[in-house]
Amino acid sequence: MGAFTWEGSFSTGVLKSHALSKELRYAAVAEFQIAQFCRAEPGFGRKLGDTITITKIKNLSTPTSAALSEHEDIPIDTLSIGTTGITVAALGRGVEYSSLADELSFFDVKVPIQRKLRDQLAAVNDGLSATAFKTTYVIAVPTSSTAISWTTDGGADDTATDNISVAHCGVIRDYMKDTLLVPAYEKGNFIGLGSTKLLRGIKNDPDFLAWRQWLRPGDVLFNSEVGMVEQIRWIEINNTSALSNAKGTSSVLGEGLVFGDDGVALAEVETPELRAAIPGNFGRYQAVAWYGVLAYGLIWNATATAGEARVVYITSA
Repeated sequence: MGAFTWEGSFSTGVLKSHALSKELRYAAVAEFQIAQFCRAEPGFGRKLGDTITITKIKNLSTPTSAALSEHEDIPIDTLSIGTTGITVAALGRGVEYSSLADELSFFDVKVPIQRKLRDQLAAVNDGLSATAFKTTYVIAVPTSSTAISWTTDGGADDTATDNISVAHCGVIRDYMKDTLLVPAYEKGNFIGLGSTKLLRGIKNDPDFLAWRQWLRPGDVLFNSEVGMVEQIRWIEINNTSALSNAKGTSSVLGEGLVFGDDGVALAEVETPELRAAIPGNFGRYQAVAWYGVLAYGLIWNATATAGEARVVYITSA
């Protein structure tokens, strides 16, 4: 009679190998960085309707000469006021599970459900905020290793032939500074959100080391910040649903956003939160969901006017 052996006497299955790892593993998600740069609009919340109206004061025209003759009346200019409405919507998703699954499972099923719902909520917020930024009228398309093709109607007319370089950063910075008159996001600097491919174009540029500037002691780094070029603090975005890695000729270009102060506003009636449903069927069915009432909107929308436009969208036709 043959000997009793581990290899030969057991078939595969629970009797052969019944140990279960005590650690759960989670699928990786993209880093969600965009929504943090949207300012929550003050004075808006519950019991105030579904739309907040943002009032914007436009610039007075600058006269060729403001000199007056002795008997000349002072000319009267007209102050122009514009508005932007942001309409909120109810948002939410959930996961249902049975009480039997919870009672029999080795793991507490609520833990992975809640974690993945938080990931989903962050992804939704990043997508909504990215969409709002992209509604800017100012579009930048790299058409050579140093040149930018500009459009100011919200659409890209040309196809990108190159990825972004340090030289392009200088062109974008100068256009924002002296043509659009965009105010800095903070401390004299603009914010740049670039896809992984876009940032690789900058980091591979031999001029990158010469232009990179580290922050002063005490300054705070944003998550995934890779450096500052031409007063643009670049943050890497690996969420390709928000910023593509495949634009332009042969997918050469990674998308990006560069902006100053007052770019996108967050209108929030109810801050998103996780909620547990009232158990159904005598407690046999349970569910967890996230829910919120909010919307993102470009503050200076439908304009490329100097002093008003605040966001540049780097993309391609």
